[in-house]
Amino acid sequence: MDSLLGRASLAHVYFESIHPFEDGNGRIGRILVEKILSQEVGQPLLMAVSNVLEKKKKEYYAALESCNRTLDVQPWVDFFSRAILQAREESMQLLFFIIQKSKMMHSLSGKINPRQTKVLLRMFKEGPSGFKGGLSAENYIKIAKTTRSTATRDLADLVELGALTKTGSLRHTRYHLNL
Repeated sequence: MDSLLGRASLAHVYFESIHPFEDGNGRIGRILVEKILSQEVGQPLLMAVSNVLEKKKKEYYAALESCNRTLDVQPWVDFFSRAILQAREESMQLLFFIIQKSKMMHSLSGKINPRQTKVLLRMFKEGPSGFKGGLSAENYIKIAKTTRSTATRDLADLVELGALTKTGSLRHTRYHLNL
């Protein structure tokens, strides 16, 4: 068990099995993992380990319990190593998204009106996946507090500027961030 991911996985499971505090053991265990990973690369890392483990909460607790019951760490190391790699990937995607947001908003500066800015920022707030199913004209009207004709012009302008892509037609038209 010489690998970096193996060491980080073992540190976490050992800390969690000791469970020294009444509250906060999970947070401290994840900080310990990030510290081990950061020491290996010689600089702080930005990773969303907590986000990934939150999404896999049942699997996480089952793997911890199994390891504590059987003392066989290999399934735990496999699970946790995959979670760390997923966290790295999601962190990279988030950084890419933030950079793209910054570039887009900078390139559109002075070219869009306050309604369009408000709607784009609201779309960015939803994160990399955006609105489920895309932004509809109705959503635009509600967010921008504007009329249908103004929303139609604003949306067409955002598509022409390359900020949004358009899919569907008529009532099924949806707009997505063009990243």
